[in-house]
Amino acid sequence: MTEMMKAVRLHDFGGPEVLRYEDAPRPIAASGEVLVRVHAASLNPPDLYLRDGYRALPPEWQPDPVFPLILGTDVSGVVAAIGEDVSGFSVGDDVYAMVRFPEDLMKGSGAYAEYVRVPVSELALKPAGIDHVQAAGAPMSLLTAWQFLVDVGHDAANPFQSFRHAPIALEGKTVLVNGAGGGVGHLTVQVARWKGARVIAVASGKHEALLRELGADQFIDYTKTAAETVAEDVDLVVDAVGGANMERWLAVLKQGGALYLVNPLGFSGHDEAARRQITVSSTQVRSSGAQLAEAGRLLDNGTIRVIVDSTYPLADASAAHERASRGNVQGKIVLVVT
Repeated sequence: MTEMMKAVRLHDFGGPEVLRYEDAPRPIAASGEVLVRVHAASLNPPDLYLRDGYRALPPEWQPDPVFPLILGTDVSGVVAAIGEDVSGFSVGDDVYAMVRFPEDLMKGSGAYAEYVRVPVSELALKPAGIDHVQAAGAPMSLLTAWQFLVDVGHDAANPFQSFRHAPIALEGKTVLVNGAGGGVGHLTVQVARWKGARVIAVASGKHEALLRELGADQFIDYTKTAAETVAEDVDLVVDAVGGANMERWLAVLKQGGALYLVNPLGFSGHDEAARRQITVSSTQVRSSGAQLAEAGRLLDNGTIRVIVDSTYPLADASAAHERASRGNVQGKIVLVVT
């Protein structure tokens, strides 16, 4: 007889209202996998895009999933069971992970649930110095910052460009982070600071006090001032926002500088960048238990903090998605599983 659990499932694409909190079959850990009893799961932009059917993508790129599916990649919880050929973890361990990303990008990785199965290679022990809510907020955003700024950590083909992304040395450099108040942004500020950079944070005014506390040396409120008109002689711009007119960041960069685009779709400034010898680069974040273990030491000792915008019970996932759709999120939105 199949054991059941509570999960938030999607039976059709649409707005936040299509998310259903209901019974679902409990997964079983296969060989090389661990079953995690989820204590918390966080929201990430791909969750919202998948819920909406990736309507912004060209038709040939849009998903054709088998419903129902369970959204979510980022979890923190406790090991409930271990499959065959697994070592390094025991039942009862506190763990966190970004689950099967981008492999399950178009069908959901199953994190919005009481239980999720996780490949052991994607799992790390939860840093003891933070709770499950903070740990659940970390994986995708922290791995994005880490793989852009510290180490890509894999040799998989880059879907965004023909060359492998290569982080530049940041010691003594000036780094501008656009979207610094969000999930990826606030962790990018901290990782850049840890790597020895001077950091300019660009966000709305409500984030200024926090970002200065997290180590930003300069703050630009984009609602009052166009950042590209005041920033200058920047070595690296990390644009964690994307969208229209990403080309404007080329004007603030030194010749020979770099522009890292977390979402590069729509960027059209490659010719100008080449003329100015500016490297434009992006990379696809990928699950990595080893990198979460490494970065987790910085979470454990307080060098890096995960800021939580708000928490919602798992049953209120639709309300959490409504909060995300309103924007101006400070840090991460987290679902709490009781």
